Amino acid sequence: MKIGILTGGGDCPGLNAVIRAAVRKGIFHYNDQFVGFLEGWRGVLEKKTMPLDLNAVAGILPRGGTILRTSRTNPAKRDGGLEQCLANLKELGVDAMICIGGDDTNSVTYKLHQRGFKVVGVPKTIDNDLSGTDQCFGFDTAVSIATEAIDRVHSTAEAHNRVIVVEVMGRDSGWIAVYSGIAGGADVIIIPERPFNLREISQTLKRRHERGRYFSIVVVAEGAKMAPDDASGEASLVTTAEGKDEFGHVRLGGIGNVVAAGIEKLTGYETRAVILGHTQRGGSPTPFDRVLATRYGLGAIDLVHQNAWGQIVALKGQQITGIPLEEALKENRKVSKDLIDAALGLQDTPPIV
Repeated sequence: MKIGILTGGGDCPGLNAVIRAAVRKGIFHYNDQFVGFLEGWRGVLEKKTMPLDLNAVAGILPRGGTILRTSRTNPAKRDGGLEQCLANLKELGVDAMICIGGDDTNSVTYKLHQRGFKVVGVPKTIDNDLSGTDQCFGFDTAVSIATEAIDRVHSTAEAHNRVIVVEVMGRDSGWIAVYSGIAGGADVIIIPERPFNLREISQTLKRRHERGRYFSIVVVAEGAKMAPDDASGEASLVTTAEGKDEFGHVRLGGIGNVVAAGIEKLTGYETRAVILGHTQRGGSPTPFDRVLATRYGLGAIDLVHQNAWGQIVALKGQQITGIPLEEALKENRKVSKDLIDAALGLQDTPPIV
């Protein structure tokens, strides 16, 4: 069988491990051939490809990024884009596709499935918010990087009696913020699931300072929304640029600066913001993510040969399985109540507001 592979959306530690595992098992156990499509769905639209053989995947397990590169191209937004994808796949003799990406990338995967093409998805989102699977690869790496950063700013915050606000990734869900905030001992954690009030946060920090702790750490997810001052208003996002990408997303960033300025104004405490940004995506994946991504790649090629079309690989407990794409795409997975309660239980005042 000739199988195409693409990686779409934001890059993520572990992508190369998925590619490597699928190609190696496909060649060794199923006698498959592979073609890599470059830059996500753009590669399918424009027939930009590279051969994927054993030499191509040699040594890529510990590498960050993706050897196939990526983009946020959405064929469904192009006139005749989906039909062009199908025509190109037919011309190239591709029998099936393994599509590695988040809900945006795999929404296109699902549209091709609805049109009768053979597809299998692999869940990829550093935010860990894809439904149907217990954990996405890349998340553990991002949490490790964020936690190390929080550990490092503790010492400078304490030395200067400062409040330091650390902005981490998390568009719709606060998994990275909660995990790294708990692991790093943050005093306040702000997540998209709950619009925040700067006055409440400031009161929490004042009570901490009154107890003799003259520095504080605040962790905020980039997609956190400030609660409106009046009940009729809407919570608002902080963005870095106007316009939206082809999947309808605004470019987030800068909430850390907004929170830091608000805290300093309301408390009088010297406050600084640290925006981790793309450092959370970069570098080599952790051992956990290398193993999880490898298992996803092996699971994807097995689904192909089980004719499990229209499914996406998922981690359920300790087992790799497949679930329908529509189940994974139906909604974003929010931070669980038990995890929020764990954070709340560490403080005498609520750290998640």
